[in-house]
Amino acid sequence: MVRSGPFDVALQAAIQARGLTLETLQRRLRERRVHVSLSSLSYWQRGRTRPERADSLRAVRGLESILELPRNSLITLLKPPDNRPAGTWSPPAGIFPNRGALDLLAEIGDRTDGRITCLSLHDRYVLGPDRDLRSAQTRAVLQAQQPGVDRWLCVYHNEHGVLPTHKEASRCRFGRIRTDEAKAMVASELLFDRPLARGETYLIEYGFGFSPPGPPDTEEGRGFRFPQHEYLLEIEFHPSTVPARCYRTWRPDGAARPAEETDLRLSSAHTVHVIEFGLQAGGYLGIGWEWD
Repeated sequence: MVRSGPFDVALQAAIQARGLTLETLQRRLRERRVHVSLSSLSYWQRGRTRPERADSLRAVRGLESILELPRNSLITLLKPPDNRPAGTWSPPAGIFPNRGALDLLAEIGDRTDGRITCLSLHDRYVLGPDRDLRSAQTRAVLQAQQPGVDRWLCVYHNEHGVLPTHKEASRCRFGRIRTDEAKAMVASELLFDRPLARGETYLIEYGFGFSPPGPPDTEEGRGFRFPQHEYLLEIEFHPSTVPARCYRTWRPDGAARPAEETDLRLSSAHTVHVIEFGLQAGGYLGIGWEWD
């Protein structure tokens, strides 16, 4: 049931197998600083509602641990919004900077929709001594939801209108690439070394770089086309040029004004990071900084 779902059936079976009451689950979640109502737990296991908000998805991760289930086993049973068939979901407005990203993906042909899930995503940006962006690197842990998946699609956009001068990939290779020079946007196909079995996980690393001096930079982040289970964003500054202030920024969608800003502390290694779990489709998480 955990492998095939649906979510409510798998959750109910796991609760019954462990012999735990909903009150016990709620208490153990509270001990982990995760708060969820008894009615929500009841509705989830009966299929009346599904966890969708970020705090609800954190509760699902807690349930996986409490019920001694494999990590991400329940999370991966939560399909894209409203359970539309694969390939029919349109992302909320503002996730990408403009329509150009979707056009580039359409040129490649997005055959991964609904067939593969990103379990963990790590973006790392490296700044140079001239307050310029030198590289944007990504590490992703993927899981096949259907057999035969052999690729992942990515989009990179530079708001200052500068295209990367080089690219790199590990545990995968670049396939088809489409570029919009006017919008400084690149859509790329990343090919695995073999097709995956259903449920199999796969780790890839890729990145884009700029010959010095790179474009000026005061904020980096990501908008989410699909729900994201785990996201880590890291900024590394050059030791000779560190910002006066760093802050976390969150927007409910890519086009909205920041809904939340929280100051962040720079580490002794001149890095700063944020990590979030259970991000919803349509949101944007970023880090901004002020030089002076």
